[in-house]
Amino acid sequence: MIVVCGEALFDVFAAGEGVEQQAAAIGLSACQGGSPFNLATGVARLGGTASFFGGLSRDLFGRKLHAALAAEGVDLSAAPRPDAPTALVMVSVDDRGVPLYTFYGSGTADRMVTQTDLAGVPADVDAVHVGSYCMVVEPVASTLRALVDRQRGRSLIVYDPNVRLTIEPDVGMWRESVRWMQRRADVLKVSEEDIHALYPGMRVDTFIAESLEAGVALVVVTWGERGVVAVTRSQLAVEVPAVPVTVVDTVGAGDTFQAGLLAWLQRAGKLTRQAVEGLAQDELVEALRFAARAAAVTCSRRGADLPYTSELADVEGFEFS
Repeated sequence: MIVVCGEALFDVFAAGEGVEQQAAAIGLSACQGGSPFNLATGVARLGGTASFFGGLSRDLFGRKLHAALAAEGVDLSAAPRPDAPTALVMVSVDDRGVPLYTFYGSGTADRMVTQTDLAGVPADVDAVHVGSYCMVVEPVASTLRALVDRQRGRSLIVYDPNVRLTIEPDVGMWRESVRWMQRRADVLKVSEEDIHALYPGMRVDTFIAESLEAGVALVVVTWGERGVVAVTRSQLAVEVPAVPVTVVDTVGAGDTFQAGLLAWLQRAGKLTRQAVEGLAQDELVEALRFAARAAAVTCSRRGADLPYTSELADVEGFEFS
């Protein structure tokens, strides 16, 4: 079982942002989201087994999030149900289809997860995934750090910082979280954009080297349309190109990639630090290609609509046994 920790929320999209609509009512549509919510959904859709550990409100939005995860087969036995509202995030995209986020809410259910809630998370889970803004807002950040320390050496610890400075603008807090996790994570996946947001001017290979030196077993860096690079602690390094696709937007692309990587590792029986360190070149390439193909499907449609394994058969070159 992969325990995915963090936020579940609603992404709100405006129907139009043109000048001619400024004096008119704005049409809005809301979609289930949050990086960890997407990740848990994606793992389940891609053939893995996932549990969600994040605050799910009992309000209308929270009930819908709970029902959606349950419908995908995600285990919710450990998910707290705080008496707090669901967070909302306004999502727009720039001219390149890159998402922009504005956060609405404070004291929301995603943040109201305390260390007493850790009793619901079994100690024998295969992997624990943490990341996104729940690693830098309280009290949930302290709770997730306690879980990481509890499970370190028992479970594969996986981390994706998924930096959102519009939600927590203090870059120092994000840097401190990354440094803390570099000393504890077995698998670290990060986007090139995240590296540049955290450390302007830093080379990607420098970040990879520092992460491996700190103790990470596998570092994966996504480069958007340029593909992905991955390096293991044993100095195995591979690059995989992005899958060609007509991009609608990139909302949820990183979450989909991570879901694909974790689902592949789980199905291959590689959810241990020893197995990750010992990945052969062909295994690592296969894992990255599977994840990249899944991400390409998400990029081909609006919003974080993550694919099922059966949909990847339509992606050029797909093979997955």
